[in-house]
Amino acid sequence: MENNNPNEIIRVHIWVKGRVQKVGFRAHVEYQALQLGIFGWVRNFDHDCVETVGEGKRQSIARFIEIVKQGPSLARVDEAKIEYEEPTGELSGFHVKKAFYSI
Repeated sequence: MENNNPNEIIRVHIWVKGRVQKVGFRAHVEYQALQLGIFGWVRNFDHDCVETVGEGKRQSIARFIEIVKQGPSLARVDEAKIEYEEPTGELSGFHVKKAFYSI
């Protein structure tokens, strides 16, 4: 991420582990993303993980990452994995997706 233009559109993919399910985490992420003008989704991923993808202005994504890493008051984030991806421009709105559980 060489460009530091705060209005540049970027995409982030985040996985957080810890006490992140059944504590309002997905609703919190959805609400905050909508407030920041970020497009994307959030879902439960396996049994102790939440996954989210967001596209938006660089400055909004930076704030979004901090919000996701902190979580709502009842959550405890033990680990966060963050990957930057090429924005696709195909996302609209922000929503909670159906959970993904591997076998």
